[in-house]
Amino acid sequence: MKAILRQGLRYWHFAMVGLIYVLTYPFVYYFSRKPSRYPILNKIRKIYTLFPSTLSGFFYKIEYEEPIDWNKTYIFCPNHSSNLDVYSMSIALKNNFFFLGKEELLNNAATKLFFKTIDIPLNRDSNISAFRAFKKTSERIKLGMSPVIFPEGKIGVEYPPILHEFKNGPFRLAIEHQIPIIPVTIKNNWRLWWDDGIKYGCKPGVSHICIHKPIETTGMDVKDDEVLKKLVYDIINSKIDYYFI
Repeated sequence: MKAILRQGLRYWHFAMVGLIYVLTYPFVYYFSRKPSRYPILNKIRKIYTLFPSTLSGFFYKIEYEEPIDWNKTYIFCPNHSSNLDVYSMSIALKNNFFFLGKEELLNNAATKLFFKTIDIPLNRDSNISAFRAFKKTSERIKLGMSPVIFPEGKIGVEYPPILHEFKNGPFRLAIEHQIPIIPVTIKNNWRLWWDDGIKYGCKPGVSHICIHKPIETTGMDVKDDEVLKKLVYDIINSKIDYYFI
């Protein structure tokens, strides 16, 4: 019975996503047409996220280690174990941000328009695709937008999840642009909705998110990317509670 209820909530959530998609599509379409409108598009994204979350019993508690100056540009690096992670980041961030995500999201009706406009798709198995995506990301950073990059590059097959080795891309970007990088620990989304929910479904609850203090990269060289990567990895891993209740 528990498994049936979990899968039922998953399908209910998809229905609520579909409903908000229909209700907000004209606004999403209009504000996605020009980069100058992206800040408002991100505000609509929060509504797009909160509406189905609330009706499905998903709530979000955000802890900031220190106040964030949202007028600055950052690279946000969260761990990744759940489809809810994008929701968590959309609610936690207050500046003009965008996601780098797998190109399969272009085939998802609910995310297609975002990934054809404000967000950037990439195929991590293709060096050419990755190069183009990070080149476009650099252009967005110069415009003052903050990328959200899941440095693991995937959701692993392990359950409970583990924190996988990070890719170098976001750390090189931060150093090249001399902008701060902010580690983000999403503590327990895997307990609410692991991966895409096909195997275990989902259950209502509170997503706990820790936004760590920014790590400055001023004065760093590209050869310091491994040091920066390890520092961010250790910070995120120190806050994950794999037995979080």
